[in-house]
Amino acid sequence: MFRGVQPALLGYLRVIAADAAEDVASETWLQVVAGLGGFRGGEAAFRAWVFTIARHRAVDAGRARARRRTVPLGQDDLAGLTVPDAGEAALEAISTQAVVALLATLPRDQAEIILLRVVAGLSSREVGRLVGKSPGAVRVAAHRGLRRLATLVDREGVTA
Repeated sequence: MFRGVQPALLGYLRVIAADAAEDVASETWLQVVAGLGGFRGGEAAFRAWVFTIARHRAVDAGRARARRRTVPLGQDDLAGLTVPDAGEAALEAISTQAVVALLATLPRDQAEIILLRVVAGLSSREVGRLVGKSPGAVRVAAHRGLRRLATLVDREGVTA
């Protein structure tokens, strides 16, 4: 299940939690493991449950970030760090960044709904419950967002 859900979860969190996506994903999985004994349901219910936890952890992370100040690291602080298999990581980052950049141009609610519907594979009803909207409002927001993305892709000439 982890391998099937993790890529979609990270894509979703990169939009709603930006810089803290990996940390929020880790916190999400810790909570999933802790609550797994009480979980009942199939695969679709599991995905909805994981994304609900992720959304709550992202909100918590945003609140925590707002309460504490951060000090950015300079180039000298990063000099000793290396990335294993940098070429592969760079290709993956480019495609992920292109998708995130396109989604970031959408209103936040549309981007979140598209990620939950398309990437996470949740139903309109499940997404509506998660974001506090009716299933009809979710379908409308997803349609508008996807139409806007199609226009952007045509204009930017983005290819898969």
